[in-house]
Amino acid sequence: AVHWPFEAVAANIDESRRGSEDALAYVKRLADTKARAVAGRFSSGLVLGADTVVLAENEILGQPREANEARRMLKLLSGKWHEVLTGVALVRSNNGQAVIDHEITRVRFAELSAGEIDWYVATGEPLDKAGAYAIQGRAGLFIEEIEGDYFNIVGLPVRLVYELTMKLADKNVVSVQQF
Repeated sequence: AVHWPFEAVAANIDESRRGSEDALAYVKRLADTKARAVAGRFSSGLVLGADTVVLAENEILGQPREANEARRMLKLLSGKWHEVLTGVALVRSNNGQAVIDHEITRVRFAELSAGEIDWYVATGEPLDKAGAYAIQGRAGLFIEEIEGDYFNIVGLPVRLVYELTMKLADKNVVSVQQF
């Protein structure tokens, strides 16, 4: 949508949550760890690391591993507000300079029937999405309200990434046209 040139590189890091780590600290740490792991492989450029989770009733919902886990997550979200948290880290490959921040967006699901949950899970869409849903996909049918950045729910808070890029860039050299 914003036409930034990029190359996707897998970080291949351990994404285990640390004992008492809260959701916000967790996504920020993972974003930073991912960005630094990849930045070490390049001699120049900015590396973006990001990680998103859904927080519902103080439970961190990542990507469900199978259909029954997706059903459980959707039942937890049904008829309630939840938060989508994304940690974002930008690291300069040449010197390790970094900026780390986060975005939080609130989302309210409609009350879902068992049939709606079964239908949605059967589409396969929930199985690789944090919180078992994709707002930009079929789950858009179930969203009653959002507070905050829509793009954060999709998976990357674009405005925040732009602001962090400007923090690392020499504002006298970088212009919007370069993106």
